Amino acid sequence: MPIYNAPTKDIQFVLHDLLKVSEQDIPGFEDLDRDFTNAVVEEAGKVATEVLHPLNVVGDKEGCVMENGVVRTPTGFKDAFKQMQDGGWTAMDCDPEYGGQGLPYVMHTAAQEPFVSANMAFNMYQGLTHGAYSAIHAHGTDAQKQTYLPKMVTCEWTGTMNLTEPHCGTDLGLMRTKAVPNGDGGYKISGQKIFISAGEHDMADNIIHLVLGKIQGGPEGIKGVSLFIVPKFLVNEDGSLGARNGVTVGKIEDKMGIHGNSTCVMNYDEATGYLLGEEHKGMRAMFTMMNEARLGVGLQGYAQAESAYQNAVAYANDRLQGRAVTGAENPDGPADPLIVHPDIRRNLMDQKSFVEGARAFTFWGAYLIDRAHKNQDADADGLISLMTPVIKGFLTDKGFEYATAAQQVYGGHGYIEEWGMSQYARDARIAMIYEGANGVQALDLVGRKLALDGGKHVMAFFEMIKTFIKENEGKEALSKDFLNPLKAASKDLQAAGMYFMQNATKPNNALSGSYDFMHMMGHVCLGLMWARMAKAAMEALEGGASDTAFYETKIATGRYYMARQLPATAMHLSRINTGGDTVMALDAANF
Repeated sequence: MPIYNAPTKDIQFVLHDLLKVSEQDIPGFEDLDRDFTNAVVEEAGKVATEVLHPLNVVGDKEGCVMENGVVRTPTGFKDAFKQMQDGGWTAMDCDPEYGGQGLPYVMHTAAQEPFVSANMAFNMYQGLTHGAYSAIHAHGTDAQKQTYLPKMVTCEWTGTMNLTEPHCGTDLGLMRTKAVPNGDGGYKISGQKIFISAGEHDMADNIIHLVLGKIQGGPEGIKGVSLFIVPKFLVNEDGSLGARNGVTVGKIEDKMGIHGNSTCVMNYDEATGYLLGEEHKGMRAMFTMMNEARLGVGLQGYAQAESAYQNAVAYANDRLQGRAVTGAENPDGPADPLIVHPDIRRNLMDQKSFVEGARAFTFWGAYLIDRAHKNQDADADGLISLMTPVIKGFLTDKGFEYATAAQQVYGGHGYIEEWGMSQYARDARIAMIYEGANGVQALDLVGRKLALDGGKHVMAFFEMIKTFIKENEGKEALSKDFLNPLKAASKDLQAAGMYFMQNATKPNNALSGSYDFMHMMGHVCLGLMWARMAKAAMEALEGGASDTAFYETKIATGRYYMARQLPATAMHLSRINTGGDTVMALDAANF
C-alpha cells in the first residue's frame, strides 16, 4: 500500500521563508502569519493523509460506473466529499458575498497540494467546480451569480467545462455545438462534448456545465464561439431545483488513469442554456477558467511526483540490494539498502530537487495571481500570463518523468500493481494533455506570450533575474553555487529569444524550437526559485534557526539542481539554434 505524508514544513518554508506572505502589501496577506498558515496546512495534510489517500487506490481499482444513465463514484467518495464540504475546503478563496472564506489564492494553492498528492482523481470534482465558479464570478450577471455561486462555493452543486468535441480539440473554431435563441433570453444547446471531467456523478445535487457553442448566424470560426451555463437541473426562481435539463451522459471514457474521476461523453439535446458573458466572446470567459486551471494542472504534475518520490525514498531505504562500492554500510545484513548506490541517489535527487523547485514556482505563480487581482497590478498580471504555459507545460512534463523515475527505483516491483507505483505514472500522464496539450502551451509561450505588450513581461523577467544576481553577488557561497549557474542559464534563455527575433520571417524556425524554449524557461524559473530558496535558507541559518538539518538539506538540494539540472539550458539552446530545416525536412508521405 503506497504511503503519503503532506510536506507541511516544505510548504511553510515556501510561504514564509521564500514568499514572506505575511509581509506583503496585498489585501488579506497581513493575516497569513505562521501560526495561521500552519494550522491550515497541517489540517489539510491530515485530511489528505487520513481521508483522501486511502481512497486513491480504491478509486483506481473500482473506477466510476454508469447504470441507467446514473454515474456512481467509487466506494467512500461520497462520504469524503461531504467531509471536504463540511470542512470548508471548497470555499477557501471564494468571495464571502457568496459564502466563501475570502482567503488569498496562494492559501487555496497551499491546501490543494496535499489533496492532489493524496488523490488527484477525487480532487478534480472540486477543482473543476472552482474553475467554473471563477468564470461565473468574473463574467456572470448579478442574477447568475446569486443563482449559482452560493451552491457552487459549498460544492452542493459542482461544475464542469465543456470544450472538446469528437472532431476538434485545440482548434475550437471547428466546433459544431449550436445555440438557438428560444425567445425568452435563453438558448437551446445541441451537440456532443467529450472528455468532460466530473461530467456526471452522484456527489452533488446539481451539476453546472459551462458549454462552448456557436449562436446561429454568428461569425465563422473561433470568433463565433460563445459560452453558456447549462445546468443539469433547471433552477426555479426561488432557488429550488426544477425539471431535468436536456443533457445526458453518453458513456464514461475508458482511460489510462484518474479512474476515480468520471470522464464523460456529454450529449446536449436542445438543453436550456444561458449566455455567460457577451455573445461571441466565449473564449474570453472560458480562459478565465482555463488559466486558473492550468496553474492547477501544473500543480498536479509535481504533486503526483511528490507522492511517487515519497514512496521511492521509503523503498530505497528498505530494500536490500548489493553492497556499497565503498564498503558495506549494513554489515549485519545480507546486503545494503538501495539508497547507498550513487545511481539511486541521482534518481532520488533529480526527483527531490524538481519537486521542491516546482512547488516554489507554482506558489509564486499563485502569489502573482493574488497581486494581479487584489492590487490590480498589471505587471503581475502580465508576468503570470507569461508564466502560465511554463507552469503547465514544464511541470507536467517533468512531473510525469519523475513519477516514472520513482517507479524505476522499485525495479520490477514498480511494474507490479500491488505496489501502487504505476498509478502515479498513469494519473500524472493526463496532466500533459488536458487544459491544452503541452505542445500547444509551448506554441502559446513562443507565439503569443513572449511578444505580449511588446515583450515587456519577458524583459521584466530577465531584469528580475539580473537584479537578484547583482544584489547578492557579494555572498560567496550563493554566487559560486547558485548565482553563476543562474546567470549562465539566463544568458542561454536570452540567446534563444534573440534567435527567435532574428528569424521572425521564418516562423518554422521559432515554432520548431518552442518546446525546447518552454523547457529552457522552466529550468531558468526553477533555477531562480532555488537561488532564492538557498538565500532564504542561508539567512535562516545565520539567524540561528534551530532546525539546521532542514535548512542545510534545502541548500544541498538546491546546489544539486543548479549543478545537475540547470545546465540543460545549453542543450535546449543548441537544439533551437539548428532551426526548423531538420524538423520539417520530410514530406508527410515519408513518415
